[in-house]
Parts: sequence; C-alpha cells; structure tokens
Amino acid sequence: MARVGKHGESSPPSDRRPLHFAAFLLLADAALVALIVAFVPYTKIDWDAYMAQVDAFVEGERDYTKIEGDTGPLVYPAGFLYVYSAIKLLTAGQVFPAQILFGVLYIVNLSLVLLMYVKTEVLPWWALGLLCLSKRVHSIFVLRLFNDCFAMTFLHAAMVLIMYHKWYLGLVIFSAAVSIKMNVLLFAPSLLLLMLKAMSIKGVFFALLGAAALQVLLGMPFLLSHPVEYISRAFNLGRVFIHFWSVNFKFVPEKFFVSKELAVALLVLHLTTLLVFAHYKWLKHEGGLFHFLHSRFKDATSIGQLIFAKPKLSTLNKEHIVTVMFVGNFIGIVCARSLHYQFYSWYFYSLPFLLWKTRFPTFVRVILFLAVELCWNIYPSTAYSSLLLLFIHISILFGLWSSPAEYPYANGKK
Repeated sequence: MARVGKHGESSPPSDRRPLHFAAFLLLADAALVALIVAFVPYTKIDWDAYMAQVDAFVEGERDYTKIEGDTGPLVYPAGFLYVYSAIKLLTAGQVFPAQILFGVLYIVNLSLVLLMYVKTEVLPWWALGLLCLSKRVHSIFVLRLFNDCFAMTFLHAAMVLIMYHKWYLGLVIFSAAVSIKMNVLLFAPSLLLLMLKAMSIKGVFFALLGAAALQVLLGMPFLLSHPVEYISRAFNLGRVFIHFWSVNFKFVPEKFFVSKELAVALLVLHLTTLLVFAHYKWLKHEGGLFHFLHSRFKDATSIGQLIFAKPKLSTLNKEHIVTVMFVGNFIGIVCARSLHYQFYSWYFYSLPFLLWKTRFPTFVRVILFLAVELCWNIYPSTAYSSLLLLFIHISILFGLWSSPAEYPYANGKK
C-alpha cells in the first residue's frame, strides 16, 4: 500500500528512487569534475601561499609569526599544515595532480552529504540534483584548492557519525575539521546542545576532552616552542576582513564595515538568535531551554546520577540532528560580518535541506536557491547583490522560524 511522504506525494513503502538518483548524481558529477579539471583553467589564489607556508613548516619553523606566504601570514590551526604537507608530498606541489586529488575530495564530500539527505528524507528525490548545480562550489574545490574544502568534508563526516550516534568519534573528527579552518566552530553551539540532549554529563565531558586533546596533540610542536604566537595567530577570532571581498555586506560603507560597533552588534545578534531558536525550536518538545536545563538537575537524585545518567529520552533522530546543525551554522552565516567567495562552501550543501524545512512552495524554494547561487557568482560583488543575498538569507531564516519543529527523538512517542 502506498504511503504519503514528507513532501505530500504518494510513494511506495520502500522508495529507492532517492538512493538510485544519488548514485547517478555521483557518477555524473564525477564526470563533470573530470571535464572541469581537464578543460577549465586553474585560478591562482592561495595555492602558492599554502605551499610556501608548508615549506617553512617542513624546514623546521615553529614560530607562527614567521610562517607566511605571498598572501600574508598563516592564520589557520596546525591541522591545515599537516593536511597540505601531505598534499605536497603526494603532488610534489604541482597544481594538476592537486586538482585531481581535490576532485576526489569533492566526490567524497558529495557522497557524505547525499547520505545525510537520503537518510533524513527531507527532500523529494529530484531535489537532490540541486546539490550538484553550483558553479561556484565546483570552482572552490577543483579550480582554487581552498582549505575550506577539507574542513567541510571533515565536518560532514563528523555529522554522519553523529547521525549514527558515534558521538566520541564524531567529536574527534569535528575537532580535526576545526584544526583545518575555524569556521567549523559555527556548528559548535548546535553540537553542544545535541550532546546535552543525547549524553550524560560525563559523556559530554569526555567527548569534549577528546576533541580538545586532538587540538593539543596537533598543535604540540608549536605549543612547546612558541605557544603565544601559535594561539594568537591560529585562533584569532578578531580578524577584520577586507571590504572589497565581502559578498554579504558590500552595501555597508567601508568605515562602518571595519568598525568594532558592527562586529559587536552582529555578535549579539548571532548569540541572541541562537538562544531564541534553542528555546523555541530545538528544545520545544522539552519545554524550552530553561526547563530542559532545570530538568537535568531536577531529575537527578544524587550527584552520581546527575553526572552519569542520560536524559530519559536520549536517542535523537537523524532529521533533528541535521536540522539543528545546519540551522545553527546558517544563523552564523546570516550574522557573519564578511563572507568571501570560498565561504559559500560553508553552507551551500545545507541550502536545499534548509529550504525544504520551510513551508515555502516548491517553486519559491527553487527560486531562492538559484538566487543565492546568482549572488555568489557576481564578481566583484556589488551593493545590490549583497543586499539581495542578505534579503534571501533573512527570508530563509524567517521560513525556518515559522515552520513546525520536528519531533527530536527516535525512542519516544510524539
């Protein structure tokens, strides 16, 4: 007997169309990537700087203030150096073999993303094709070779592990992603909330300890010799980006763009929006943020039970995990002072999911998706393109806010 799916259409009990279409997309996109590498000219941006920074590291430099390339000093954590040192070892620093490697990485990343989409069943099968339509994202991976590509692939791998409740390993892989580029920390508030819902206090502590231990291990060569220089450069949260490269706030005058007032206002907006979503959306079925935190203490009859006991309902369903992670990151994107072109990879793969979590009609979802892609392909960005992008971001966020919250647990009744 046919059932009515999440998208309001009749589908058989074991609809394998999403899985088959995902497999087709992987093969088709692999062919497309091969054609891009073969026939589209490589764009030189950061590759030479990456290789120069790797050379300094391999030659024994451990002072982060002295590791730099032609685009400036090294500003990424130590994981970046290990990854690109391995890439240089495999490719001898040559661009073409590196492009092939990044092409493989692109397909691995797409495989992880498609797995999340197929398992959560939020999109109709045909909409999975949207994940392969970005000209900008193909360029970021195989024509520009940015470290964002590795960071987001590790992040998506961590999300897959967490979907299957492999929390400890998932946190280690998440930490590895952070060690390549710190934008991954935009997912951290959502991840912490999910951990508190799914794990005991002891479990949360040891998972965070494992993530922190990896950071210390990777940074050890620098922490032992020049700790202040490493921490101040690799984990600098106060960097001010160049106004010209901003895709989302180009309409803001440069003087205000670089001001501390704008940075503080956006930070407050970011934290406030996260708290509001946590209280009214992500913890709605637990009675809100404060009731949830209070219940963790109220239900415990002893210190031991508080530390070691899981919440009564603790097995989170896959859709809820992906929703909280993607929406939390998207809130950070909306509130980011500057988005450069490669930063599109930070949230592109979540856009179809986010759009189908809204109540917008399907044609509106597709138009918004294409409009976002258009904004990211206007170079250089203009006041009008950045205003349009901000409007679309806010529209999607409003759509997410006005949509119903999914039931979060797999081991309880709605």
